[in-house]
Amino acid sequence: MSTPGPERNPSTVKAGRTSGQGKPPAGKKAGAQASRKPGQRPPTTGKGGKGRRTPVPIKPARNFAPWIVAGIVVLIAGGIVVAAVIGTVQGSKGWEDKMADIKGVVDYRAQKNPQIDSRNHKDGTLQYATTPPVGGDHNPLWQNCMGDIYDQPIANEHAVHSLEHGAVWVTYKPGLPADQINVLRQKVEGKEYMLMSPYTGLDKNVSLQVWGYQYKTDDVNDKNIDAFIKNGRLNASMEPGAACSNGNTTTGPVTAASTGGPGMTTGN
Repeated sequence: MSTPGPERNPSTVKAGRTSGQGKPPAGKKAGAQASRKPGQRPPTTGKGGKGRRTPVPIKPARNFAPWIVAGIVVLIAGGIVVAAVIGTVQGSKGWEDKMADIKGVVDYRAQKNPQIDSRNHKDGTLQYATTPPVGGDHNPLWQNCMGDIYDQPIANEHAVHSLEHGAVWVTYKPGLPADQINVLRQKVEGKEYMLMSPYTGLDKNVSLQVWGYQYKTDDVNDKNIDAFIKNGRLNASMEPGAACSNGNTTTGPVTAASTGGPGMTTGN
């Protein structure tokens, strides 16, 4: 008979412990994977550096160009509308209001001065309220005012009659430099209901007259000269439609030969 050997006890492996090779039991790994939900990331171990971060989505930059363009268009459109409104308002003004807007213009009509407002035809030398005159009694014959340029002073009495017909009388100081006289000449020469002459005793280089209004300046390039002519010419006429042609063309003081006959009351 054989003798039985020493009794052997079977070895046991505790769950959760590593095997002799340092690896977790295969059963536990499989169980962990099985318990994870679909789409769930595996937990980080906390070892071997940081875990993987979820990328942050980058929002695209906003394009403000269309808004800027739209804003510019609105501003331009608004400016056009404002300009149109201003133009309409300016266009609706009467010529008297436009004359009043010219800084430095004197409105003698508003003064209601009988010596200026009177329009009787009289012969001989007459006295006037302003220098140069802007209205009052005058000679029956007007000074020709079809863009005439006179190189010598003309009679007040004839010139005032021209103002009554709607002319602009441009006067300047004797001795004004030729180039400055030429600037004024270009505004007058050949233009109907305009006349120009030197005038002794002016307190400014240039003085412009229509019936009841006057503007004086030392600058022949003063932009108000053009504004005065534009608004006063013909508009200031006391006899709309009266002629400026076939008038007196001589210079110097009034003479008996340049009268239209005996003293007359208001008329052409």
